[in-house]
Amino acid sequence: MSRRFNTLDVFTHTPLAGNPLAVVHDAAGLDTAAMQTIAAEFNLSETVFVLPEVAAGHRADIRIFTPGAELPFAGHPTVGTAIMLALMDGLAPGSRTEFVLGEKAGPVPCRVVRHTDGRAEATFTAPRLPAETGPAPDAAQLAGILGLEVRDIGFDGHRPGRWGAPVSFCHVPVRTRAALDRIRVDTRWFAETFAAIGEDHPAIFAYSRETVDPAAAFHARMFAPGLGIAEDPATGSAAAAFAGTFARFDRPPDGTHAVSIEQGFAMGRPSRIDLGVTMAGGVVTAVTIGGGAVVMAEGRLAV
Repeated sequence: MSRRFNTLDVFTHTPLAGNPLAVVHDAAGLDTAAMQTIAAEFNLSETVFVLPEVAAGHRADIRIFTPGAELPFAGHPTVGTAIMLALMDGLAPGSRTEFVLGEKAGPVPCRVVRHTDGRAEATFTAPRLPAETGPAPDAAQLAGILGLEVRDIGFDGHRPGRWGAPVSFCHVPVRTRAALDRIRVDTRWFAETFAAIGEDHPAIFAYSRETVDPAAAFHARMFAPGLGIAEDPATGSAAAAFAGTFARFDRPPDGTHAVSIEQGFAMGRPSRIDLGVTMAGGVVTAVTIGGGAVVMAEGRLAV
């Protein structure tokens, strides 16, 4: 048996930039162990499996795997899969469509737009609002994990915290982009420090206000060695959780706010994530994640 697959570069409109993604279209008969093995074979940040059984009202139900673990939800797989399925459905330039993807975290409403020049973008509503997931390691511990100085941690009142929507990340504010570029992760200290606070699959989303693109609000890097991801070029689930950090420390007024996050520059894979945060009564009431994607390859798996 062979199974169709595509690869895409996500959170970009430029081939060989953004975050690579594999989408396996024919997942009938694959169990969890087989999906995990195939994801390890692709060795990308995430691989999506489109399931044969589809819940009522869903365009597709999907499962998402890193090389080391399954995730209940992830951003760049949602954006990339939504665009891939819309293109397979024949979405014409100058058109848009809406549908729901079923993920383990819950139903995810998606909107896909194909511009007249052929570029495609997807925006989805996060299945859960950001919530704190526990205490963060202190600044000295985080500086040690990242190979930085304690003085590099924090700016404008921003402090480290752990947030999930629902996937948990430790958000670490870093004073300068130069310090972000200096990060060298100590994977052993990383695992030991987070194990001590009960985090089995820790991930760090380090960010700064100093950006490459003046139109961006934040510059970020993400590290999750326990999930088999040494560094990720663009992390939509971390951006969804970051809505909680943004709301707490920047205190935006009620209304919807567009927050552009650039990521992947240190890897030579520049990416842009469009985070939308809706505030009402001083709290986050909705989160959206958007971005582009380009189809890079198609083929068949011999399994």
